[in-house]
Amino acid sequence: MPPTKEKTSATFNNRRKFIELGYNIAYYRKHAGLTQEQLAEELGISRQHIGAIEAPNIIRPISLELLFNISTVLDVEPAKLLTFRD
Repeated sequence: MPPTKEKTSATFNNRRKFIELGYNIAYYRKHAGLTQEQLAEELGISRQHIGAIEAPNIIRPISLELLFNISTVLDVEPAKLLTFRD
């Protein structure tokens, strides 16, 4: 019987990345002249959801679908929302 590979469980801390993503969304939203409420309405989500995504003290993971929709409404490439500063 061949040896079995042991599964390891990696732990990742993406807190800083989610905070940066929220900052980027807020930056491009403001640059587009939109309020949280206006962006939320365009996306079909609540203002509270956008507020939580942009808030640095709340870690709110989002789907790629929502990320792509946000980038479309804000007229920026998704990569710009995912560009993090060191």
